[in-house]
Amino acid sequence: MNNWKLVYKGLNTAQEGLREALCTLGNGYFATRGAAEESVADQVHYPGTYLAGGYNRLPSMIAGKFIENEDLVNWPNWLSLSFKVEGDENWFSLERSRVIHYRQELDMALGILRREMHFIDPKNRESTIVSTRLASMDNPHWAAIRWEFQAVNWSGSICLRTGLDGSVKNEGVKRYGELNNQHLKIIDQGETTGDVIYLLVQSNQSRIYMAQATCCQVFEEDRQAIAKRKTTQEEGKISQYITLDVRQKKVTTIEKTVVVFTSKDQAISEPLIEARQAIAEKVSFTMLEKNHAEAWARLWKRFDISFLAPENSQLLLRLHIFHLLQTCSMHTIGRDVGVPARGWHGEAYRGHIFWDELFIFPLLNFRMPDLTRSLLLYRYNRLHAARKLAEKEGLRGAMFPWQSSSNGREESQVVHLNPQSGQWVPDHTYLQRHVNLAIAYNIWQYYEATADMGFMKFYGVEMLLEIARFFTSISTWNESKGRYEILKVVGPDEFHTAYPRAEQPGIDNNAYTNFMASWLFSHTLMGLALLGESRKNELIQKLEIEEKELQSWDEISRKLFIPFIENGIIAQFEGYDKLKDFDWEGYRKKYDNIQRLDRILDAEGDSVNRYKASKQADVLMLFYLFSSEELGTQLERLGYDFAPTQIPENILYYLSRTSNGSTLSRIVQSWVEVRADRECAWHCFREALVSDFEDVQGGTTAEGIHLGSMAGTVDIMQRCLTGLEIRDDVLWLNPHFPKEIASLKMQLYYRGVWLMLDFSQHKCRVEAKDGNSPPVTIRFPAQELQLQPGKTEIIDI
Repeated sequence: MNNWKLVYKGLNTAQEGLREALCTLGNGYFATRGAAEESVADQVHYPGTYLAGGYNRLPSMIAGKFIENEDLVNWPNWLSLSFKVEGDENWFSLERSRVIHYRQELDMALGILRREMHFIDPKNRESTIVSTRLASMDNPHWAAIRWEFQAVNWSGSICLRTGLDGSVKNEGVKRYGELNNQHLKIIDQGETTGDVIYLLVQSNQSRIYMAQATCCQVFEEDRQAIAKRKTTQEEGKISQYITLDVRQKKVTTIEKTVVVFTSKDQAISEPLIEARQAIAEKVSFTMLEKNHAEAWARLWKRFDISFLAPENSQLLLRLHIFHLLQTCSMHTIGRDVGVPARGWHGEAYRGHIFWDELFIFPLLNFRMPDLTRSLLLYRYNRLHAARKLAEKEGLRGAMFPWQSSSNGREESQVVHLNPQSGQWVPDHTYLQRHVNLAIAYNIWQYYEATADMGFMKFYGVEMLLEIARFFTSISTWNESKGRYEILKVVGPDEFHTAYPRAEQPGIDNNAYTNFMASWLFSHTLMGLALLGESRKNELIQKLEIEEKELQSWDEISRKLFIPFIENGIIAQFEGYDKLKDFDWEGYRKKYDNIQRLDRILDAEGDSVNRYKASKQADVLMLFYLFSSEELGTQLERLGYDFAPTQIPENILYYLSRTSNGSTLSRIVQSWVEVRADRECAWHCFREALVSDFEDVQGGTTAEGIHLGSMAGTVDIMQRCLTGLEIRDDVLWLNPHFPKEIASLKMQLYYRGVWLMLDFSQHKCRVEAKDGNSPPVTIRFPAQELQLQPGKTEIIDI
């Protein structure tokens, strides 16, 4: 097996949407689904091109309510390339041909999508096409397609059609079918020289301009082919028809290069001017491919994790890294965009940013920390909007939204469609205030990995202070408990949005939220203490923070209520123990797949709020984010007696009560089981690893990958199995490999030093690359070492 190539053999129309998502090509600036060049949007294919941060708002009337949604826009389709033989009515389609051979290959090492097609048309003409495609990782404005066409048993005249199609709509998610979906208006289109055509569109609310310019060149045996060209225009669509002769068994090469610029770009005059100037350079496909491959080689040097393990584990882990880097790369830095939960691979979740960065940033922190910094600044740039959201609720501080996109307003749906029942039902998931805690946690994790005091001084600590102020506003004192409480929120579980038969949404004292709030208060005070007196005083003055407010944070951090059931089992929320037990076995027999148990029960006229049943990890998130030592320290600060020996009981309790309706759930389960049950941990890891590849969520991957889950599998390799964590300015390593992993090799960037780590089941080789940074302190269970740049140590594990 080649662990760098995802290969599909034969056509499979039922799987085409999944293949298009998994074969998406992108560069952190834009991404284009892996649809066939000759296809259009229909029941099988869905070409889609998405710009990082390219959103637009449209109103719709749903269930009698006027709502406004902000969507990730499907921009003009630049792929359009097809042919027909002179005299034929129909353009090329594999579905209308007898296919002798079809192979589709995503080469992740090179960032290339290839399609090999050998077919016989209805008139018994046999032909082959080898298609090669790229979205340049070297220059993010460029993309290209090369067709190598061969007439096997015939000669004749063919007509090529190349074009840019701006008539596209957002039609990639059937659930959104009732929403308005026409986001683009045409501004300009035309041709410049004989072989260049262009298109300029604008999103009709956000007024983002996108210009595309394309040039199509034709060669026969490395010589420019003699061809006639004709350009035609329809509203929103411009095409060029190229007529030429092909000879039997001779290869005709078609190279289509495309340039994309938008009004969101920096250092440009106007998008169309830039696009037309760039395409005029006539850069060859060969040069684009060479530079693109070299850029990918540099990325893989930083990000690859190689390991020996059964089945296709290595291949799929690289697939996950590949799609992470296509979503956010060095070209993302400075673009003021976040990380969408479903990548830039489709229209699911409308391209919104949730809390999934909690699972994504650890990978970036140790490989491209400047990228993490830029993505954190996406949050800082919306700090004012978060303050306004809090103010609107009568609260202080900053309340970041559960769903974010362009300007930081709350983008969560008011209602959502239950496909099980066909009904539109209220959506209260916006009450997941824990997204703010994830942002705070991400800030601290970035600082620990980088010691970037510049970021903390001018951005990080200010966000921590304002998030802490917000959680002070929603914390209330309960005299009878002698504790602070946080009421009417929704935890990571998402199933439990209210108590049974309650009129008001939200649950009380979600353990994860309360614990994380305690952690937030204590670490905000630590963050403030990091600053010099000058900057500290500036922030206190700017935010009008009084000493008594700082004292209240310390007090709340020690007195937040954490609900327990019995025998050290942390209750998911107050009152959880009073819910009914759920008939897991009966419902699995009845429905087989019960991942979306909430929708099943709603269709039956019941509610998941009545049962001890979770969609995904909630309490278990505590054991995912914190080591037993960190967890114990924080609970001790809160005045709770909790021994590490009680962790396995908590894990077993909640594993048996979770439907795994989110792809993130298996990540957490694998992580928390790695110390106690390595066989289970490996099983959960494999389930997470194949979740998008096998589309275990019932067809949702075709609408966009699950980026948090993908990154989470990589982080299991990076941090969980190696025991990697940072505490007290020390890099800790405590490997625990399942028997399936014979070895693991990777490199990390930690506080200015590149570390090469090479693990076997019994030894670890650590090499610090040459550099000017001070020695790195690394702690193994039985040994601590100061590793100088340029030195290597081998440790028994």
